[in-house]
Amino acid sequence: MTRKVFIGIIIVLVVFAGLATVKVLQIKTMIGMAASFAPPPETVASAVAQAEEWSEVIPAVGSVSAAQGVTVAPEIAGTVSEIAFESGATVQKGDLLLKLDTSSEAAQLRSAEAQVDLARHTLERTQKLRADNTVSQSELDTADATLKQAQAAADNIHATIAKKNITAPFSGKLGIRLVNLGESLAVGQGIVSLQSLSPLFVDFSLPQQELARLQPGLKVRAVSDAYPDKVFEGELAVVSPDLDAVTRSIRLRAKFENAEEQLRAGMFVRVSVVLPETKPVLTIPSTAILSAPFGDSVYIITGSTNLVAQQTFIRTGRAQGDFVSVESGLKAGDRVVSAGVFKLHNGAPVVINNDATPKTSTTPTPPNS
Repeated sequence: MTRKVFIGIIIVLVVFAGLATVKVLQIKTMIGMAASFAPPPETVASAVAQAEEWSEVIPAVGSVSAAQGVTVAPEIAGTVSEIAFESGATVQKGDLLLKLDTSSEAAQLRSAEAQVDLARHTLERTQKLRADNTVSQSELDTADATLKQAQAAADNIHATIAKKNITAPFSGKLGIRLVNLGESLAVGQGIVSLQSLSPLFVDFSLPQQELARLQPGLKVRAVSDAYPDKVFEGELAVVSPDLDAVTRSIRLRAKFENAEEQLRAGMFVRVSVVLPETKPVLTIPSTAILSAPFGDSVYIITGSTNLVAQQTFIRTGRAQGDFVSVESGLKAGDRVVSAGVFKLHNGAPVVINNDATPKTSTTPTPPNS
């Protein structure tokens, strides 16, 4: 009995040893396969760091103001009898906007014109009588003065009627109508906003240290959040002769043609004064930069046959269009990943495919969507 138990134990041990040997061989095989496994390369787009010459710019923030802008208002109180404009319409200088009731002035004018006729006839008779020496010179002077007073009174009523016909003081675009038919208007009460949208001005300030580099005629670019993909081109029109005594800054004004009337008075814009001198820079597409709290980085593509992406930290400068200047961390000719950076890690194998890469430009003009 003891011998049979002993043989059974030996058989169990042999079976267990065989199973353990098989399992160890399987694990070694799996470890070997894992060690030799290489993940498939990621498909990315690439770009080469280029040495270029960029114009020096001075950035600032500004506010758009109309070359001419006013809230049209009456000089004389009255009741609205006719509204001759629509909100948002474009008008020319002299176009009728609104009429106030002139029935009272019309009656006064008829009376004044009758007084003018009477005074004229009186003067004519007095002149004839004076020619015959029938009346004195003082009577002739009185008749002449009476005619002038009557004419002045009539002209005054004419002027009152003209002021109650309110016209556009200059060409421009109207805002929202602020009055209604039959409404009684006080002197100075707003009727409608009128703005001349072309050209427009952008007012901004720069530190006094920049004064020596500023002169009228310099190119100025402006960007508005309302049109983030559009760059407006203008020129520096005015450099104020005095400085702000509190901030020691220079007040400047740039002129923009604004032919499409996209800029509007009161807008906030970011402006850049373009200086005539240029500066050498190293540029890469802005899409190549991977931003993180600990710094900006790019992936440089290395190797000739088996391409590998190596992460490198850089210091960036200013941006221009789709490009960003690099102040340190890269050299001209380095090939960087320009699309697909978020799916990479340091040392990742890559394959380059630039077929679907959008075209980059320093002055992009994307189509309207």
